[in-house]
Order: sequence, then structure tokens, then C-alpha cells
Amino acid sequence: MSMPAPSGLTIETLGGAAAETALPALARLRIEVFRAFPYLYEGDEAYERAYLRTYLNVPGAAIVLAKDGARIVGAATCLPLAAETPNVRKPFLDAGMDVSRIFYFGESVLDPAYRGRGVGVAFFKAREAQASGYARSCFCAVQRPADHPLRPKTYVPLDEFWRHRGYRPREDLTCLMSWKDIGEPAETQKRLTFWIKDL
Repeated sequence: MSMPAPSGLTIETLGGAAAETALPALARLRIEVFRAFPYLYEGDEAYERAYLRTYLNVPGAAIVLAKDGARIVGAATCLPLAAETPNVRKPFLDAGMDVSRIFYFGESVLDPAYRGRGVGVAFFKAREAQASGYARSCFCAVQRPADHPLRPKTYVPLDEFWRHRGYRPREDLTCLMSWKDIGEPAETQKRLTFWIKDL
């Protein structure tokens, strides 16, 4: 399914095998975008391709692409929370929440040259359309200290954008994920806080 974005780009939602041809370009884009603060991710293309295959194999999962002509300039992922990894499901299960009624939004990435054109809003709309029939949608965001040495002086958190989309942080719902920061010798654990919206 595709629709025009406010920016004049094309927003396309793909699931299953239809998304497979996008994986190489998407893996490279994720590595490029996630090197920036706050993720500071020292990416690995082989890992990224393997990770992204999850969205081809899980029923109800989707990859939303932003395309400038044939070029992929952004993407967002989503899938039922019940299909996510145990560390992502755990805080909801510990809180007594029904994970079968919650839809999880994975990462969003966008080439910096295309930001400020409405693509982020289009990504949320497309993923919420994919979440039709679920009670809630959610995503998580990494926590970094305000005085982190690699935090750019011009960095502006996305909190207000997320709030404007109807999401609220749940400080009681957090999970741990591990990845290797830029320049670090090994992976370290990071804590991420969930944001939730009733659909």
C-alpha cells in the first residue's frame, strides 16, 4: 500500500516477501542514521539484514518506506508486541498487561536531508493503520544522560513530537538492549523507556 507524503515523497507499507528487496538499502540507512546521538550505534550490515528479516516473517509486521523516486530515504518498522523478543515483552508482562492487545513500533530512520517535511508524521499514521484492531501502540526510546560527552549542543529530543502524536512516556516500563557504541570495544546494555498511546 502506498500513499503520497506531505513532502511529495512516497510512503509505502510493505509486509512479508514484498519487503525483501528493500533490506540491503534499509540496513545501510539504519547504520548511517543510528550512528548519530542518542543511539551512537556502531553498526554491522550483516546483523542488520538478519534483524530486519523478522519483519518479513511475522504475521502483521510491516516495514514502512519513504522513497524519493526509487531511492529509499527513510523507513519505520512495526509488529505485534507478542512477537517481540522477551526483553521487550517483559516489562508489560510484569505489569500484568495483555501483550496480545499491544502493537509495537520498532525503529524509525530518515536521511537527515529529508527531515522536516512531514515524513515522521506519515510514519506514525502508517504504523497506526497497521495496528488497527489493537488496543494500544507503543515504542521505546534510549535514555542518555544530559551531560553525555557525545551529545551535540544542537540536539533536540523528540519528546514533544511524540507527545503531539498522542504518546506518553511510562517511566515504569523500561527494557534493556545491548549494542556497541561508536569507538567502544564491546556491546553494553542501555535502558530504554516505553511511550504508549491508546488507539
